[in-house]
Amino acid sequence: MRIPAPAAFLDRDGTIIVDRNYPSDPSEVRLVAGAAAGLRALRQAGYLLVVITNQSGIARGYYDADAFHRVQRRVEELLEAEGVRLDGVWFCPHHPEFSGPCDCRKPALRLFRQAAETLSIDFGRSVFIGDRAHDVEPARTLGGRPILIRSRAENDDGVPAGVEVAADLPAAAALAARVPSG
Repeated sequence: MRIPAPAAFLDRDGTIIVDRNYPSDPSEVRLVAGAAAGLRALRQAGYLLVVITNQSGIARGYYDADAFHRVQRRVEELLEAEGVRLDGVWFCPHHPEFSGPCDCRKPALRLFRQAAETLSIDFGRSVFIGDRAHDVEPARTLGGRPILIRSRAENDDGVPAGVEVAADLPAAAALAARVPSG
């Protein structure tokens, strides 16, 4: 049995790659400026790199799971060219208005728990990083530190209590590398 390790639970679209609203074409994938550096810093700080992403474009019929996987392969190719390897990727293909309720769409916890079981993750030592509140909300239930990347205008309207804020992924990695006070 492996000793549980901390993970950086990361959103993909808008956090690691430029959010193109329902990305389905691998040729359009672009890394967010500084994303690879931020991921390298998280790895160096001892975190597993785990992507948990909502992909409602599948439920909406904009693309299928195969298109998601093609885009994800491109993301991983771009990251590998920058010296970054992800430890795992989990995605939710649902949206309540199109496919009904599910237990995997963030902020639901199923995908986080699957990742933890597969990779032997210690939630309490983990960080939850994303550009929307629902990306970091699971930290409230599971433990760990929520870090919101302030890359969306919606983030200007109040940050949930207890959530740290970073300008971008490198800044989030710097926060994650520090031992929290308190």
